[in-house]
Amino acid sequence: MRAHDVIVVGAGGAGLRAAIAAEEEGADVAIVSKLHPVRSHTGAAEGGINA
Repeated sequence: MRAHDVIVVGAGGAGLRAAIAAEEEGADVAIVSKLHPVRSHTGAAEGGINA
């Protein structure tokens, strides 16, 4: 069994930012997502934001 200090659920913008912040503080971080990060809802919303 693997052990992590922090488990982030979701790889959208907020989840990835939380994972980065935790890692910067020295935590061992795991990210769990049902989608590949490139296919996240945040990535899908970029088209609407850019419009």
